[in-house]
Amino acid sequence: MEKKIHTVLGPISPEELGFTQCHEHLLLSKGESYRQNPALWMDDVESSIKEAKVYRERGGSALVEAQPVGCNRVSQGLEEISGRTGVHIVASTGFHKRLFYPKGHWIGNTDRARLARLFAEELTQGMYVGTEQVPPFESETLAGQTGAKTKVYRTGARAGIIKTALDVYGLEGGYRELFFAAAAAQKETDAPMMVHIEPGSSPMELVSFLETEGVDLGRVYFCHMDRACGDWEIFRQVLGCGVSLEFDTIGRFAYHSDEKELELIMQVLAENEDQLLLSLDTTRARLKSYCEDGVGLAYILEVFLPMMRQKGISEKQLSKIFLENPGRILAW
Repeated sequence: MEKKIHTVLGPISPEELGFTQCHEHLLLSKGESYRQNPALWMDDVESSIKEAKVYRERGGSALVEAQPVGCNRVSQGLEEISGRTGVHIVASTGFHKRLFYPKGHWIGNTDRARLARLFAEELTQGMYVGTEQVPPFESETLAGQTGAKTKVYRTGARAGIIKTALDVYGLEGGYRELFFAAAAAQKETDAPMMVHIEPGSSPMELVSFLETEGVDLGRVYFCHMDRACGDWEIFRQVLGCGVSLEFDTIGRFAYHSDEKELELIMQVLAENEDQLLLSLDTTRARLKSYCEDGVGLAYILEVFLPMMRQKGISEKQLSKIFLENPGRILAW
């Protein structure tokens, strides 16, 4: 069977994907994430459409929306944005850091088998809406029924990737069950998996766990490694296991300069140009349609891409980073 990339508007071929940023946040309702960081809230569909239109006009074709189920994901808004702008959006199921869920949230009180089923169903049948407080399992028999008297229901739009998060707690604090569930869903569906890497965590501990659980490491990419680790030896170890690196400390000057980011990118390209992805990890403060001082979703295309070319990164390498690598990893 031919592998497809599963977007919120349906499956497409890898050749249709085009220029892709592999970890963004374009729409996010107000919830616990906002209480932890007010920049983690952008719920105006029209503003997000405006942002996506500029991205499309500058040459952007696709992006991965990294907000998972039960954590203020706005899946129906993503459908509208994609439909009105032509930007392919790959949505996420899975889980985020525990601090982004309110105390007592169902994500931490559900057994691994049921979570694995949820993640797999969102990938193969459709994403749930209204799961910030109510677990989807309580309304499964009502899912999709017109006029059902429940705030939780499933849409026809499918997730296309499993989002996970490696915190400083590693596999403790409830994370082991979550990663068991994500691993099971990955094995069942062959869907790709992205992993938020928190500074102070142990990426290689997770690599070992995922490998033991039978996850296809070629379907996995670790996000934020350029600011979470900054250790070339860890980069080399992760790459050697088949996991890809996703760098997104671009235009994030509180961490380091774009020149420093280019140095890290050049190191990876010299080692393995087939396992590198780039993005911006946008927030309200970084999207121009929400904050006029933001760099904007099109920053890579407008500013950073010319810097990459000036640095001597070839068109072939740019094609791998933004077209071929995303197309290969996201297809299942």
